[in-house]
Order: sequence, then structure tokens, then C-alpha cells
Amino acid sequence: MNRTLGLGLVLAGLLAVEGLLKPNFSPKDHGALSQLQERKGRNTAQELARRNADFGFKLYKKLASTGHSKNIFFSPLSISTAFSMLCLGAEDSTLAEIKHSLNFKNVPEKDLHEGFHYLIQRLNQGNQNLELSLGNTLFIDQRLQPEKKFLTEAKNLYDADTVPTNFQNLENTEKQINDYISQKTRGKINNLINNIDPGTVMVLINCIFFRAKWQHEFDPKATKEKDFILDGNKPVKVPMMFRGGIYSIGHDDQLSCTVLEMPYQNNMTAIFILPDEGKMKQVEEALGLNTFDRWKKLITRRVVDVSLPRFSITGTYDLKKTLSHLGIIKIFEEHGDLSRIVPHQSLKVGQADKRSVEEAGGLGARCCHHFHASL
Repeated sequence: MNRTLGLGLVLAGLLAVEGLLKPNFSPKDHGALSQLQERKGRNTAQELARRNADFGFKLYKKLASTGHSKNIFFSPLSISTAFSMLCLGAEDSTLAEIKHSLNFKNVPEKDLHEGFHYLIQRLNQGNQNLELSLGNTLFIDQRLQPEKKFLTEAKNLYDADTVPTNFQNLENTEKQINDYISQKTRGKINNLINNIDPGTVMVLINCIFFRAKWQHEFDPKATKEKDFILDGNKPVKVPMMFRGGIYSIGHDDQLSCTVLEMPYQNNMTAIFILPDEGKMKQVEEALGLNTFDRWKKLITRRVVDVSLPRFSITGTYDLKKTLSHLGIIKIFEEHGDLSRIVPHQSLKVGQADKRSVEEAGGLGARCCHHFHASL
């Protein structure tokens, strides 16, 4: 198996459902919310998180179908957050396309944005055992005059900072943005942007950073060089972490795969899916909320020996091409409607890219997206 199926996808996409949206999770600013607001916000965010997970499964399948057996790692939550913020500026069929493709059809706009606001509040918590943050930044041409309502809502609902930028000097702008991304990802993602097209007037950056400790940590002394079997039954030598203990685990006889939950501290869980030999494609094709819900019911707690390779994954994706296959088209074209950002001008997203880095051991994950808008 040479795709780490489940770790990045489930970690980033279902994180809120598994931990941060539990009623006993206490945000730092809990006193600022009434109990009614807290309950409504949590319920809305839980619904959005499930819908976002379903979108994540669909996106994974699309990437897997064209990935040529490469590792896949991305954050569906990060992608959805960025496009939901763009919904603040979209109108008519452009807005409908985004909501439909991201699985937010029939969700009222007010609920959509308030739900993401609640999620972002919960994500941006931290303590000595958990580092977790999601941030949005708008680099806007200093000559552009975007709608004040859009900027205000982007800040109030998505905590998006606005940075006036001189897009007439693309070399300095690229350095400014790359330095920002490097700082936000603790130096793990560098030189992300090197091809800002002339005519670009806005760059939206979305970054998510996660680092947490396992609830039951691996002993470094137990890590040994072992064989890891790739597709095609080809073995490679890798540093294999080992720990015996009580975990939630089960085998899906229907799909021929093993499902393992490994808890972090702070009510969060990583989920690993290991297909039986030759069953990788079968498992991928079955990915979805129904399958995931069924897995949650079949796992039980028991003593198990866990061997996990210490790994690092990086991935770079052309989201414009991939999301177009999922139905998001007009926002990338001349006739797309982003008039609630800049009225009376034809603003379009000309580029949408993503880079991700994930490391298992600690465990840490960093994802960053950038969207370039031009007139």
C-alpha cells in the first residue's frame, strides 16, 4: 500500500466532528457566547463538518483516479473554508455552483458562514499538547476598491486579515506572500508562489497548521528498520514505529480492510485504513459517509500491536483543474459573478493551487492554498 489512506483526509476533514465540536470542549472565549448561541453554532458546525467530510471523500476519489499511485494528502476543511469565504462575494449561478459542489446545497448562506465562523473559533485553540490553527489572508492590490461589506464579513466571520499589496511589483509581492506562508507553516512550506500572473489583483491565502501528541506515544527505542509493502508486493525498508496497547480496531469483511483509531490528546483521533492485499482500489471506490459510519460501528477496543512507518508526505495540486471536474467552473471563467467583492468589474479566480506537508511521528500537518483573482 503506497497511499496513506485516511490519515490526512480524516484528520483534516473530520477533526471537528471527532473532537472540537463535542459539548465538553471549552473554548477560551466561552463566556462571550450564550448557551443558545453555543448550541446553535455547534449544531450547524457539526452538519457542515459532515457535509465537508463527504466532499473530502469525493475529492480524494478524483485525485486518486488521476494520481498515478502517488501519495495523497490534502485538507478538505481548508479548501471548503476558502471557498465558503469566496461565497461572501459570489452571486447567482456562481454562488450556486460552489455550494452544490462543496456539498452545501440548501444550506442558508447565513448558516453557512456562521457555521464556519464557529468552526474557525474552535480550530484556533491550543495548549501545550496541541497546536491547531486555521487562517485566511487577503493580499489585495492597493489600487483595488473592494466592497467594504465583503472585507468586514471576511474579517468578522472568517478572521481574514487584509494586506494592501503592490501587484505592480510581482517579485516583491511573491516574496511578501511566501515569507508570510513560511511563517504561518513554521517553515515547512516555502516558496509556494513563484508565478503570479500579470493582471492579478488579489491573492487569497488559506493555511491550516496541526501538531499534536499521541495519547499513547511511541517509544523511539522501539523504532526499527522494517519492510513496508507497496502496491505490487514490492517491499521497501522504512523506520517502523511500534507500540502494543489497547486500541479501537476492526476488520471490514465486506471491503477487505482493517480500520484502526489512534487517539491524540485533546479528544482527537487519527483513523488509519489498511486494505488487504490487492484491495486498495476497492476501498477507495467505497469511501463515503455511509462507509465511514459503518466503520465506526464495527470497531471494538482490544489489545493490538501497532506498527506504523515514520513518514513525511508532501503534495501539490492544481485545484482549479480538479474542482472543475467536481462542478466548480464559473468562478474560474470570465462570466463568473464575484460582484459582491468588486462591483461592476469582471473578477475571476485564475489560479487555485494547494501544497501540503504531513509528518508522522509527532504528528504534524501543514496545508496551504492560494487563489489568484484577476480582472
